[in-house]
Amino acid sequence: MAYLDPNLANKEKKIVDTTKKLRIGIIGTGGIANAHINSYKKMPDVEIVAGADIVPGKAAAFFKNHRIEGAKTNYASHKEMLADKNLKLDAVSICTYNRQHAVCTIDALNAGLNVILEKPMSVTTEEAVEMMRVEKESGKVLSIGFQPRLDANMQKIREIVQSGELGKVYYIQTGGGRRRGIPATRGTTFIEDATAGIGALGDIGCYSLDMVLKAIGYPKPLTVTGYKSDFFGKDKNYIGYPKGKGEEFAKLFGVDDFAAAFIRLEGGIILDFRISWAMNMDTPGDTIILGTKGGLRIPSTDCWNGTVGGPMKIYHEVAGSQVCTEIPIIPADKEYSLFDKKIRSFLDACKGLAPVPVPTSEIIYNQAIIDGIAKSSILGREIAIEIPQI
Repeated sequence: MAYLDPNLANKEKKIVDTTKKLRIGIIGTGGIANAHINSYKKMPDVEIVAGADIVPGKAAAFFKNHRIEGAKTNYASHKEMLADKNLKLDAVSICTYNRQHAVCTIDALNAGLNVILEKPMSVTTEEAVEMMRVEKESGKVLSIGFQPRLDANMQKIREIVQSGELGKVYYIQTGGGRRRGIPATRGTTFIEDATAGIGALGDIGCYSLDMVLKAIGYPKPLTVTGYKSDFFGKDKNYIGYPKGKGEEFAKLFGVDDFAAAFIRLEGGIILDFRISWAMNMDTPGDTIILGTKGGLRIPSTDCWNGTVGGPMKIYHEVAGSQVCTEIPIIPADKEYSLFDKKIRSFLDACKGLAPVPVPTSEIIYNQAIIDGIAKSSILGREIAIEIPQI
């Protein structure tokens, strides 16, 4: 199999070495696990050998639906699967609900396995720090599932900022959201505190933050003033709930459906952020990055889809004239999806052929901001973001 390097600046085709196949297990076989297994099935150097889920019979049905024969699924827990040495696992995908991210990741790393973990990294900063400690001790790969950063348009944003075209960046406005888009059509996993822990903040807010933080080199967050609300999720008449489930779902709703924050970053950069699962507006606004030499406008999307909502524009001066330069949209790769590239880049990192595609050293700052917003909102004041040395 030949494939394009996930680093889209390099169009050279690479050949996959299939002499040693990586043996993969999947922890959590809900909705997002479908995307993982579909991408793994395209990789000729992979064997999907096992799966575990807390719901009895769910993993077996999942593998049967995907026509994966011979995979072991008769495990009472992920720990039981990780302890099965006969599997000879190399890596696992962790596709559980948010509150299980930390424990499953820590257990897998302690078992000597490489891990690709779905976003958000965790619910709290403390969990993320502990995950990084175990990652460091194990020496294994831990990559977080931020596939949008592999999109060519996202990489163009970073290219523009890093080129110096904008000068010194001092202010960023970012976010995104949905007019009506609480993810509750398949159940309550995303909306209950016991399973999700965080709502729109972790589900799509982490992507918006990554888009701009990656572009500016992931500076350390210093302070945050945060706000979050749940007006729509707590409304039994919310039109997005399944028919007849409004009252039940409204009572169970225990996370945020809207959040906003004012964040101070190292380097004198201000980040103005807002994110929404539900609001009485079509968009909370485009992303803008203001610099001393130019400003970049990144059009919003109706719902986060891993790219930008239209051609980007740079507002700057040329020979004393104020001009606007339009950056054309780069078409999506028709052969490999962003998810395919996420999985491929993770596999290459496991083989030692490439760096970790989405390292925890970056996403710890993303997670600290999300957790900081939630904590600041509860306290009703600005708080300092403190991340211990790992």
